[in-house]
Amino acid sequence: MDKVVHFEIPVDDRARAKEFYASIFDWDVQDSDMGGGIVYTTAGTVAVDEKMQPKETGAINGGLMDRTSDTPVPVITIGVDSIDESLKKIEAGGGSTITPRTPIPGMGAFAYFKDSEGNVMGMWETAM
Repeated sequence: MDKVVHFEIPVDDRARAKEFYASIFDWDVQDSDMGGGIVYTTAGTVAVDEKMQPKETGAINGGLMDRTSDTPVPVITIGVDSIDESLKKIEAGGGSTITPRTPIPGMGAFAYFKDSEGNVMGMWETAM
């Protein structure tokens, strides 16, 4: 059974959103330069271990991302063994690929898809 492992909140004003989530919920928000002018803000809601996994059972961390036409609302991300295999199943099941498998060096890969109801969701494949 694949689990929800991450969330993403789209933002229009990164500084304002960081201040909001840090001050209201005491989240640890840190910017990361992803290259090519892309900034991703991690949203730590719980402490992690040396493998970057939450120390509390059932807890997940997330991120703040630029709002786009493909991701205008929050995205729930599901951990999978193989994004490519999952995308095949999604397409066969009536969904569609929004963003194909996209590697993040040293960490893994992500993809966005639309489910059968038109919701945009994410997938994460951890690097082996």
